[in-house]
Amino acid sequence: MVECHRAFGAMSLLFLVALGGCAQPQNPQDLKEKTAQTTEEIKRDAKAVAAGIREGWNRDKPLDLNSATKEQLLTLPGLSSVQADHIIANRPYKDPAELLSRHIISKAEYDKISDLVKAR
Repeated sequence: MVECHRAFGAMSLLFLVALGGCAQPQNPQDLKEKTAQTTEEIKRDAKAVAAGIREGWNRDKPLDLNSATKEQLLTLPGLSSVQADHIIANRPYKDPAELLSRHIISKAEYDKISDLVKAR
């Protein structure tokens, strides 16, 4: 029984020494940098979540060509950054088909997005 207590005591002592070796004192500057880095990661993740929620809300609604941002226009299938800029530069639209009549996008490209856009 005494040997069991000694073995338990020795194991407890080894555990405490090992645990103490893991806890290293942190430099205050290192701690500030780590906190700033973690805060930036949290902000970035929160923005990504918010963007995903906005995209989910708008997924089933047609995108208004007259008020959509460039980022929103770029979510349309096959639309390039240059085309999004042209759409914005040629506002306002009375009808989405004006994208064709104004030669902003091709018929094939319009067919891909025609159900996803509106002009209000």
